[in-house]
Amino acid sequence: MDTAHLIENIRLLKDRHNAIILAHNYQIPEVQDVADVIGDSLDLAQQAAKTNAEYIIFCGVDFMAESAKILNPEKTVIHPSTDAQCPMAAMVDAELLGSLKEEHPQAAVVAYINTTAKVKAIADICCTSSNGAKVVNSLPHKEIIFVPDRNLGRYVERTVTEKTMILWPGICSTHHNITTDDIATLKQQHPGAEVLVHPECTLEVIDCADHAFSTNGMVNHAKTSESKEFIIGTEKDLCYRLKKENPTKEFYPIPRAICPAMKKITLEKVLNSLETLEPRIRLPQDIMKRAVVPLKKMMDVGRGD
Repeated sequence: MDTAHLIENIRLLKDRHNAIILAHNYQIPEVQDVADVIGDSLDLAQQAAKTNAEYIIFCGVDFMAESAKILNPEKTVIHPSTDAQCPMAAMVDAELLGSLKEEHPQAAVVAYINTTAKVKAIADICCTSSNGAKVVNSLPHKEIIFVPDRNLGRYVERTVTEKTMILWPGICSTHHNITTDDIATLKQQHPGAEVLVHPECTLEVIDCADHAFSTNGMVNHAKTSESKEFIIGTEKDLCYRLKKENPTKEFYPIPRAICPAMKKITLEKVLNSLETLEPRIRLPQDIMKRAVVPLKKMMDVGRGD
């Protein structure tokens, strides 16, 4: 089936089933084009919490679809590709985190939204890359266990006050592997470009950038900045959305900044999920009841950029 027919059938079935398609900024362009909402983790969590749709088709990685289900236990959340799993989320498990909590009984656990439902269930509060520092500063605790991304943790650590940060040794390889040489090469080619990078990058990369933003922070900045050119230090397909929303501006990606898990979802899989209403996210009730608490606390704190 060609792309036009795939899109037509997706839209017909979406209307028939009262479904909404949520897509992360890192999805392939074709999936972004059929989505009702495109955004970062916090955007999509908020949209999932307030949608009136009966079915949520979540085009992102596993932890995002889980979060949508946790926030909407009465709704059917469908993840078109069950193998679209975030490697960083898999770097921390609840058992090991529980042991660390026992070693630091006075510490609060801040779980980046890039974690499994089981990890969220034993966290005090969640955060995203846009509000990590705001979340940590909102807590009365002097000691913070931050999981799982050490790069984001180090970035947050710079801006929090009077906190001892205990950082889990996880990374997002897509961002961790972006180097200062990658930025320097593009800067040499485009000397007038603003450099925007993600807080999951190393501090060395963040220090050579003009700004560190979440993906939606980049989207908002690109709209308001007087600059006409931008080097984008995050997953390369954010540039598709940036160019679509700012056609008179130029966006230069890091060519090898690709998240393989995000590319698992295709139009064919989106259509199949609407035809079969599978595969569904199913989580134990006790896990959902506990995990919803830190997620809602995160949403109450709001954005940080």
